[in-house]
Amino acid sequence: MSVEIKDMVLDKPSVGSVSVRVYQGEDYGKGPPVVIYFRGGAFRQTGLGECVMAKCLAETGAIVVVPDYNVLGSVFPKPLEVGFSIFSYMAKKRAGFGDRKSLLLVGGEEAGGNIAAAVSLKARDQLANELDGQVLVSPLLDPLMGTLSFRKADETGMRNCWADGWSHYLSGGICHPYAAPSVCSRLAGIAPALLFSSEDDPLLDETMIYADRLKDAGVDVRPRVLPAGTGWPSVYGGKTRQIPSWDDFVKSQFAHFIRDLGAQRHALKTP
Repeated sequence: MSVEIKDMVLDKPSVGSVSVRVYQGEDYGKGPPVVIYFRGGAFRQTGLGECVMAKCLAETGAIVVVPDYNVLGSVFPKPLEVGFSIFSYMAKKRAGFGDRKSLLLVGGEEAGGNIAAAVSLKARDQLANELDGQVLVSPLLDPLMGTLSFRKADETGMRNCWADGWSHYLSGGICHPYAAPSVCSRLAGIAPALLFSSEDDPLLDETMIYADRLKDAGVDVRPRVLPAGTGWPSVYGGKTRQIPSWDDFVKSQFAHFIRDLGAQRHALKTP
């Protein structure tokens, strides 16, 4: 499916105007899922650059809205405030995307996966039942950076980048569970989650640890791990020599996730 990409400004969120890039499959059907997707960039990336994962999800028929979530600043809690304000606005009106039947999800890769996980937690706490699902793509969740897979991160050239990113993001002196979801002790009740990583991903261990903790909390969680050699680290800026070949797998798993979320919603509404 070909994808139309357009830039626009959302001027109604509580934080003020936010620029977004919208990826929309040209042949999307009625009630397409809407995904608010946060790009990576080690907590520092600003602007509206290319997002390969947003395009990938849009090719399944989703409408993917990628915001410039660091518009107010890139130190916690500013990015979360922007992300949650967009979610709150779209939860009420869908902001002109999709329709009343559309599922609403959040997603993100690397540092953007952190923001998506935090929005999911805050949605559980403040807008229960408004978020249908979350898609976490190699989320950057643990500021301690102590996992085995993380210690191998020099192979992708990302370890120092992530260390500097965490130092910057937490420089406001706050390590709230919304800032580092890996330390959150209360995970029950958050939206169903689809998590992606790969066997050669430096963020594999923290992705899978978080998936296990979600499962233990009773959350509907689906961890998916690609084999090594698919070019996966390139999703979030890591160095890789392989040609990316992960997209068909991601699209298939996302489509199944959306189908099941829709079935669950229908079951809840059926007497």
